[in-house]
Amino acid sequence: MRKIPIFKVDAFTDKLFGGNPAAVCPLEEWLPDETLQAIAAENNLSETAFFVPSFGSGADYHLRWFTPTVEVSLCGHATLASGHVLLNTLGLRGKRVVFSTQSGLLTVERDGEGLCVDLPALPPLPLKDVPKDLSAGLGLKPQAWLSSGHNYLAVLAEAGAVEALVPDMAALTRLTDKGLIVTAPGGEYGVDFVSRYFTPARGIPEDPVTGGAHCVLVPYWAARLKKTRMEALQVSARRGRLKTELLGERVRLGGRVVPYLRGEIAIP
Repeated sequence: MRKIPIFKVDAFTDKLFGGNPAAVCPLEEWLPDETLQAIAAENNLSETAFFVPSFGSGADYHLRWFTPTVEVSLCGHATLASGHVLLNTLGLRGKRVVFSTQSGLLTVERDGEGLCVDLPALPPLPLKDVPKDLSAGLGLKPQAWLSSGHNYLAVLAEAGAVEALVPDMAALTRLTDKGLIVTAPGGEYGVDFVSRYFTPARGIPEDPVTGGAHCVLVPYWAARLKKTRMEALQVSARRGRLKTELLGERVRLGGRVVPYLRGEIAIP
């Protein structure tokens, strides 16, 4: 019986049971992909991260992310979680750790009492043709539709409308290629902007605090608000607050991570 360490943490929050939970599994070498996917399905969290030591690639570790149903090419909160496990739990020396991923080199470093993660900026462009399932899934008419990479972006007028939104998950599930980010100015919430994120086709009806979505949100709001440093709030049931900064073609997200569980997975 093979024993695999597992850590579960809440990312982008300073309170247990807040933010976005992630599982992190350090490995000495890669397990078969079907085993990695089975572990992620068993964990049933929005993301399970796996990493192995890296040699000669400009990174300290290779990092991969799995939802309960698929492997994804970018995940911010599980990258932050992996950095926390290495720097604050496993005692990795230094102030930062560099991961090699499908989205290039990503860095997590200490930032005061928290951590920050460096991710690619993915500026959205206006969406000319809105799929019927996307419009039906949102259930109301936004101020603007945009798109970037694997995500659609709907911009609403008020933050309260984002929090009150009840999307049609059946319609959104039919959007097999992309997730949906919904955003609005922060207004009475005391932040620069708010958001929620839905991607049921990838096994995640709603992701609580989504680093990858902010790769799209930060360049959008930086251009609209004419500022590069902003505070963001994801207004899902498990709230999460992020300090964001646009650095050219990169996005820097800062937040806290709270440990929840550590143990072992028994693999036959």
